[in-house]
Amino acid sequence: MITVLVADDQAMIRAGFAALISAQPDLQVVGEAADGLEAVTAARDLRPDVVLMDVRMPHLDGLEATRRIAGAGGSKVLILTTFDIDDYVYAALRGGASGFLLKDAPPADLITAVRVIAAGEALLAPSVTRRLIEEFATRQPIDEREALRLNALTPRELDVLRLVAAGLANAEIAGELTIAEETVKSHVGRIFTKLGLRDRAQAVMLAYESGLVVPGNPSPAARRGSRLRS
Repeated sequence: MITVLVADDQAMIRAGFAALISAQPDLQVVGEAADGLEAVTAARDLRPDVVLMDVRMPHLDGLEATRRIAGAGGSKVLILTTFDIDDYVYAALRGGASGFLLKDAPPADLITAVRVIAAGEALLAPSVTRRLIEEFATRQPIDEREALRLNALTPRELDVLRLVAAGLANAEIAGELTIAEETVKSHVGRIFTKLGLRDRAQAVMLAYESGLVVPGNPSPAARRGSRLRS
């Protein structure tokens, strides 16, 4: 059973999301929050697998609430907002969010997103593609501290990280590198452990910020990939 906390300052929206999630046999709503501070407290007390987080809320906005929840570890955060391509996306991912979905997405997409993020993967709304991350990454200078962290990885792990950042699924990475999918999963797990990453969203951000992946100059494999899921 995947447990979910719904955080939104509008009661009707909270009720709608809660009803949709509760109708699924493998999902359970364990709590609701009307502002960012309530969300942080509820996440600490209830320890849900996934937190659905609105961006604009009173007392503490969703971005700061996400940073606090992600920093505490345990719960994964899925940002739900009416905003599309703007600084909220980059700030949310940088703050530790595992995904970003627009509130007007089809209900089936929301349910899928919760399951995907609970499984430790990353997810972006269809309109928020890899190009968006590249756009924001070009505004940031290379972080030398992040680049130094990559010294912990083997050459093969660096290859895998580049393809993860390109949006390729594990099966696609396996085909690109001519290795077994289980081997790819093992590499991804070691990358996360060595770099202290929670999921693929954080891996993508580090790949761009460290300069491992150059925005606007994807490899042939990157051009074939377009999602941040495995």
